[in-house]
Amino acid sequence: MIVSSVPASPSGGVPASLPGGVSASSPAPPPGPASVSAPVPGPVPRADRPCVGELRLSAFAAHRRARFPLAPLTLFAGPSGCGKTSALRAYEALARLGGGAELGEVFPDPAAWVPEGSRPDAQARRGFRIGCTAHGPEGPVRLDVAVQAEPDLRVVGERLSGGDGRVLLETALRDPGRRTVQAAWHTAGATPVTRAPLPDDRLGTPLLPLRVAGKTDGQRQVLAAAEQMVVALRSVYACDPQPERMRTPVPAGAGRLLRGCDNLADVVARTRGECARRHSLFVEAVRAGCAGPVADVVAEPVGGGRVRAVLERGDGVRTGFERLGDGELRYAGLALVLLTGPGVLEVDAAGEVPPALQTLTVLADGFDRGLDPRQRAGLLDLAARMCARGHIRLAGAVSDASWARGQGAARVVDLVP
Repeated sequence: MIVSSVPASPSGGVPASLPGGVSASSPAPPPGPASVSAPVPGPVPRADRPCVGELRLSAFAAHRRARFPLAPLTLFAGPSGCGKTSALRAYEALARLGGGAELGEVFPDPAAWVPEGSRPDAQARRGFRIGCTAHGPEGPVRLDVAVQAEPDLRVVGERLSGGDGRVLLETALRDPGRRTVQAAWHTAGATPVTRAPLPDDRLGTPLLPLRVAGKTDGQRQVLAAAEQMVVALRSVYACDPQPERMRTPVPAGAGRLLRGCDNLADVVARTRGECARRHSLFVEAVRAGCAGPVADVVAEPVGGGRVRAVLERGDGVRTGFERLGDGELRYAGLALVLLTGPGVLEVDAAGEVPPALQTLTVLADGFDRGLDPRQRAGLLDLAARMCARGHIRLAGAVSDASWARGQGAARVVDLVP
């Protein structure tokens, strides 16, 4: 199945003709196609639990006209420079923007994401385009965004479309001298469309509940689609365990796992005291991925209000995490992420939505980095079991997915430089 080099359809991607769109042209041809290995049927997303089912990178870093269908467990595979990390970065960026973050916070170095070789237009503007589709009660809802990176960072075009193809929100930069975009959203009342200015430093979709009254059927459709997109994007946890940081004692008391798993010891202290079942599953996973016997994983006080993570080997023998190998530490960090949830991970969860209706998406760059074959297989099995429950999805980047093919769990997306 070809998932890149797909021209944007009239109802999909932000087309080149989008008002306020930015130039992303290049004299070079599009990159080689990315392919998906035989799709695994997997569980169908629950209609009442919004999730992102497709990522679109119309013009972003190394990607052009790329569309990536996302399964509950998706692995982006390929050599260095093929765009695995940038695909995950685009997903994380959409998640943060969907949560209301400012553009400058999400893209501190925006020029780095402009496709190489892109030529500026007559106004010296260059930029990039990204988007996604969220599945849920409203059917497939599409969001596409055009961002100007140079000379000034700003959103210059946004389109939110419903499952029936109707454009529910569209924004465009009309006056470059003002820090606003002109927005138009579906009303279907006495006035078919409502127009108003919105700021150009953040997405308009998460702002709609503050602007749309919900008095007409059209307004209610706009609000429902915007809510589905925001809920699908909000609970995203980008994770890349850093072994050198995990070996150092950390202050106790925070109990929220950082993206580098620096404070794993503190989180172990919390989960061990709060949920015996979850902790026993974590110990079981660590036992499968670490050398030697493992009876328990504990947080040991070291003075000064700090703790360190320790493996209890049995018969009073203990091994501090500072003595473990990089692969063992990365394995333990990723296992803990998969076995916890928004209440433990440092994520911006949608607090106004019941947890049962949320899906946590884990973005794991270097999912297989430093792992031996036994650890890779064990981590993939754990990820598959957790994703099958429906409360968690995972998109990871691996250098070589040959070990994951035929496992019946992951959809592999092969990227070509």
